[in-house]
Amino acid sequence: MWDPAKYLDYGDLRARPFHDLVGRIGAESPERVVDLGCGPGNLTLTLRKRWPNATVEALDSSPDMVAAAREAGVDARVADVRDWEPGPDTDVVVSNAVLQWVPGHAGLLRRWAERLRPGAWLAVQVPGNFDAPSHVLTRTLAESPEWAPRLADVVLREDDAVHAPLEYATLLADAGCAVDVWETTYLQRLTGENAVLEWITGTALRPVKAALDEQAWQRFRTQLAPLLDEAYPPRDDGTTWFPFRRVFAVARAG
Repeated sequence: MWDPAKYLDYGDLRARPFHDLVGRIGAESPERVVDLGCGPGNLTLTLRKRWPNATVEALDSSPDMVAAAREAGVDARVADVRDWEPGPDTDVVVSNAVLQWVPGHAGLLRRWAERLRPGAWLAVQVPGNFDAPSHVLTRTLAESPEWAPRLADVVLREDDAVHAPLEYATLLADAGCAVDVWETTYLQRLTGENAVLEWITGTALRPVKAALDEQAWQRFRTQLAPLLDEAYPPRDDGTTWFPFRRVFAVARAG
């Protein structure tokens, strides 16, 4: 289950990759703009401002996120991105920090790219930090003798969660697209106690939290916090540097 309020704790930092991604889309007057995985809708609103004459379609698999998006004024609906197909009037498709949750998403990207009309834009961003200490330490703790029995069915890393930039470039080019692919590591300066723990609580730790009762969840957090603080030492001013790698792909069909 997604918590929109928790996700927005670091709203500005989470929004920056979205703006860097959308900034590379060259569409001028699209008919339909689609936000696949709209979350709480705050970023979908920026698409509406950029292209005020376009129909903006927004969907997310989380009912809580869709409810938050609707509250923000976005006409969002609950849907699975795996079931979505581009309509004949679709000119821009944005998927920001979503496809890492979808096993086998390379096939989805290929299908979308091949079915978009010529000149349409497909823009995707996925986090590429699954080998970072934040995620490695979480998996190591989850696999420890105390937690393995409770978390055995929790998948914290899919082998194909995120591909290398070259793989995205190749599959989109092979689908007939003009392609722009890059990666960026953002050196994020987080504030507050247990800052990295709080950051991943809103994303990577969701499956762990969902599998545990409240008491066990708090114990897991208590054990993980010092491990993360050692890997990402807090500064004397109360901030913490948190490097975060992301992979971007912008393709133009046809």
